[in-house]
Amino acid sequence: MARYILALDQGTTSSRAILFERDGSIAAVEQAEFTQHFPEPGWVEHDANEIWDTQLQAARNVLIQVHASASDIAGIGITNQRETALVWDRATGEPIHRAIVWQSRQTMPICERLRAQGLEDEVKRRTGLVIDAYFSGSKVRFILDAVEGAQARAERGELCFGTVDSWLMYKLTKGAVHATEPSNASRTMLYNIGEGAWDDVMLDALGVPRAMLPEVQDSSGVFGETDPEWLGGAIPISGVAGDQQAALFGQGCFDPGSAKNTYGTGCFLLMNTGAKMATSASGLLTTVAWGRGGELEYALEGSIFVAGSAVQWLRDGLGLFSDAAESAALASAVTDTGGVYLVPAFTGLGAPYWDERARGALVGLTRGTTREHVTRATLESIAYQSRDVVECFHGDAGLDLDVLRVDGGACANDFLMQFQADILGTPVRRPPMLEVTALGAAALAGLAVGFWQNESDLVTATGEGAHVFEPEMSVDQRDSLYAGWKRAVERSLAWEQS
Repeated sequence: MARYILALDQGTTSSRAILFERDGSIAAVEQAEFTQHFPEPGWVEHDANEIWDTQLQAARNVLIQVHASASDIAGIGITNQRETALVWDRATGEPIHRAIVWQSRQTMPICERLRAQGLEDEVKRRTGLVIDAYFSGSKVRFILDAVEGAQARAERGELCFGTVDSWLMYKLTKGAVHATEPSNASRTMLYNIGEGAWDDVMLDALGVPRAMLPEVQDSSGVFGETDPEWLGGAIPISGVAGDQQAALFGQGCFDPGSAKNTYGTGCFLLMNTGAKMATSASGLLTTVAWGRGGELEYALEGSIFVAGSAVQWLRDGLGLFSDAAESAALASAVTDTGGVYLVPAFTGLGAPYWDERARGALVGLTRGTTREHVTRATLESIAYQSRDVVECFHGDAGLDLDVLRVDGGACANDFLMQFQADILGTPVRRPPMLEVTALGAAALAGLAVGFWQNESDLVTATGEGAHVFEPEMSVDQRDSLYAGWKRAVERSLAWEQS
């Protein structure tokens, strides 16, 4: 009997592989980082082959750790950085351009053309999204424009487009599978989330040939099998979801109204709305949570572009410390920021502002400002941005969160979690096991192959042993600090000139 589910967690800065046992515990973890390319200010790209190489390396190494073979793996679940776009040659599997990463702003002119055509309402109605360089559709257009002859080749069916999940499935199956699933498809700006199909109007608006699109299948179900060369045998690929939707599933947010916040490179707050496509008047996105049994479930999402990567910037860009874990101690070494606010709009601002031209701002500096103050302001900025999104939930759904479930690497930071509870005035619940994104992908895969029979069999991050951070700050202090944040944001908006 197979002992494990293998989760492939392909993120923005690293590729990870995690083996889950039947009780939901982790048997082994492997991780491999890969290169970030910044060809121009605001542009972010990845080498698609390096993504594949590091993901395969992590998968092989995790099996070696526990002396497992392919027969020990019941299924593979894939979760991935979502809006990153890749285009490759269907016959050779070779990328024709570096992957354009979800954070990248290089397709802003394409988005401006769509706005000039008056398509904003149409995009929101059909896709649940706003027109923004964040999403994959404009990235595909950029690649087809950038590579000579690519448009004609795409129209002839010689090229494949995919998000990272599609790329990994194509490589794992040696080209036998070119597929995706609804949670990733819903982030492309090419997918009609009401009809559950690629949208002809959006394809036409962006000039993306239907012949290059992957087939959309259920998030939980068998997509195909790995080629035996890669992992020593054929293993079903049986569950796929974008990273934030996978975290929603891993947190056990199966019921409408339940919400989670993931603190990673960016920060993403999702609320399950069930079979209902809830709409937002305040900048939230309507997105697909997952597709199961031929039916779609939906979520409202607030997307924050820069969270943990701001701490990485302090470490690597400014050299304020050598290890991100030091940030909590530095922030706690001062009682407040001394009036300093950081708005980390390094690649624009997402929800609820959706300003591609916003840029980072560090305000309130005095001669007495220290690295401790700047570090604290950076961590606080993550919590302020999350409150911005929660305020939208209040306005759109009349939702008062009883508790905010949290996950992601940055939520290991106790200072940040306590400040998050304080600035929200809401308890923050951190699970005992933080790998809920990978767990969500594993759960979707395991349910599809009978490793688990139903949701009640799953040991999710809702189990015992959670750490709950209770708010301690007074209402007056909370409101005063948040008002200062809103003033700081105003300084960063529309900074870059047309």
